[in-house]
Amino acid sequence: MSLTRRLNKLDRWAFEAVAQAHLPGFEYVLPRLSRAADNSLLWFGTAAAFGLTRRPHLRRAALRGVIGISVASPVANLAGKHAFRRKRPILDLVPQGRRRWAVPTSHAFPSGHSAAATAFATAVAMETRPRVALPIAGVAAAVALSRVYTGAHYPGDVLAGMGIGALSGIATRLVWPARPSISHVVRTGGVECDSPTVTEDGQGVIAVVNPDAGPGPSIADAVSRQLPAAEIVELGPEDDVGTILDKAAGRAEVLAVAGGDGTMNAGAQAALKHDVPLLPIPGGTLNRFARTLGIETAADAIAAYRGACLTRVDVGRVEQSASEDLIFLNTASFGAYTDMVDRRERLEDRLGKWPALAVAATRVLRNWEPQEVVIDDRLRHVWLAFVGNCEYGTRGTTPTWRRRLSDGRLDIRLITTKGSSGRLRALAAVLVGHLRLTPGYSAWHAGAMRLSAPEGELRIARDGETCSVQPSVVFAKHAAALRVFCPPS
Repeated sequence: MSLTRRLNKLDRWAFEAVAQAHLPGFEYVLPRLSRAADNSLLWFGTAAAFGLTRRPHLRRAALRGVIGISVASPVANLAGKHAFRRKRPILDLVPQGRRRWAVPTSHAFPSGHSAAATAFATAVAMETRPRVALPIAGVAAAVALSRVYTGAHYPGDVLAGMGIGALSGIATRLVWPARPSISHVVRTGGVECDSPTVTEDGQGVIAVVNPDAGPGPSIADAVSRQLPAAEIVELGPEDDVGTILDKAAGRAEVLAVAGGDGTMNAGAQAALKHDVPLLPIPGGTLNRFARTLGIETAADAIAAYRGACLTRVDVGRVEQSASEDLIFLNTASFGAYTDMVDRRERLEDRLGKWPALAVAATRVLRNWEPQEVVIDDRLRHVWLAFVGNCEYGTRGTTPTWRRRLSDGRLDIRLITTKGSSGRLRALAAVLVGHLRLTPGYSAWHAGAMRLSAPEGELRIARDGETCSVQPSVVFAKHAAALRVFCPPS
């Protein structure tokens, strides 16, 4: 007997065993779960629920899951079924009560339901913690089982579909690398001689809240409820953020900063100046620094404070010969991206942030010319340049996440292509920044980088905020300079 016939015989035997099995409680659940998964409605509904949350990792999981389904379903339902044309099982052995409401008319091999379920579960597992990923995986496994239990597929169909789904979920990493839930940091606990006194009511904490960067009043309320002894300072529209933070840091034992990455940058500058630890509270659009530490909500920040867990992280700096040095926590950039940020800020009050970015990118694409700069004694014509504080895990010109926050290195990425194709690559680098764009793309790691502008004008963006600097600067590092609270585990 050939191997194919043996496998087919084994498959039919396994189907008959499941068809004749009686699983108490599953007679009602599995047929309805199978129907809910028709056309991937169960998974699209779960993705929509994830998208409505304020948790970035759930939103990433939802998007990756939808991408995985969009790959797995055509492979299973179009390519696979038409290639093998296997007939559906005969339903004589399946009790009437658990059969599907409508018998499928398509071919059996492989199972499209199982492919979609496994693709979604695999994608979710790459972006979330086990407490979310395991229940989703359990539901996906139940959907796969339901396809055999209701007589829609042989077990071999289901296993093939699960294999297609797993590969499709993993394949999403080729175009969108998965990010770790948090960065690896060295946690010190509250035992260092320079650690602040952590109290249950937040005595000694001064929290500066920027309402313009996010839902400021709700963050202020959350901090005042959980830490009633903490002093809350809400920034007004005319306040100088740097001055307010500097005064707060001078009086605080712990400086808490609620806002986006630009506000967090100013808070880190003040915390370094007065040698106080920083408690980051995410309140902006991206919150890359806080999220890298594993802090995604005000509740996470308060838990980190009460856990008295500190770490030391690197701080990038822009050294100027005759002016105060500037710092960055995530990235510094120059070239077209800086002009894009300037244009976006002028438009976002009328259009909103993301539409304004799209309009600004289009205008820059049409009009901007490469910037002539000298980088480490080499003349370059730069479209886009990003300098990351520590090594980033994503590819391409737009860094997004890091595995470590204290490696002593700068992550430098450039696009230097010329002509109209260079404009298109520059735009794609901003909108789809994880792609490796060639030619003209280069990247390296270094402890420092010298930059000068022969034309005498240089603008940079630090953590999303733009400013003018001297024509000659040095990008360098403050290694493990900033004390910052992080989750205990």
